[in-house]
Amino acid sequence: MRAMTESDIRASFVNSTKGEARRLGLPRDLADRPWDDLDFLGWRDPGAPGRAHLIAERGGGLVGIALRVTASGGGRGFTARSMCSLCLTTRTGGGVALMTARRTGEAGRQGNTVGQYLCGDLDCSLYLRGKKESVAGRDLEESLSLEEKVARLHANLDAFLGKITR
Repeated sequence: MRAMTESDIRASFVNSTKGEARRLGLPRDLADRPWDDLDFLGWRDPGAPGRAHLIAERGGGLVGIALRVTASGGGRGFTARSMCSLCLTTRTGGGVALMTARRTGEAGRQGNTVGQYLCGDLDCSLYLRGKKESVAGRDLEESLSLEEKVARLHANLDAFLGKITR
């Protein structure tokens, strides 16, 4: 993924108003992100823990979506595993969270949302490439190559974005 500027980020949002995009908290480490290893830019809002943001390259441009994070059920006294629907990484202890995005257009104005279970830190690209380890212990073994896993992540991400933008 190519590096993004603050103005690139703020202009990319499709399910937020311009005012909301102007006020959102940007990642503090934007300049230090490992851009070559990212398939999308994702972060939790530093000033609002219940909000997250995801920006992907799609159709020759950037598509940014604002997400609401549902509190995870990690405090129930057991260590359940959950799987991210984008990268298929398994996580424990609330490492996967239900995130919802307001749909675009009339559907969004009517309050319709799309939800998906995603890595709580939105570091799917780094888990996929082994740059970051999940706390679930040993990941499920797959026979896919890294290129095939990346292609699957892109297909899953494109399907998620398609549900939001149609």
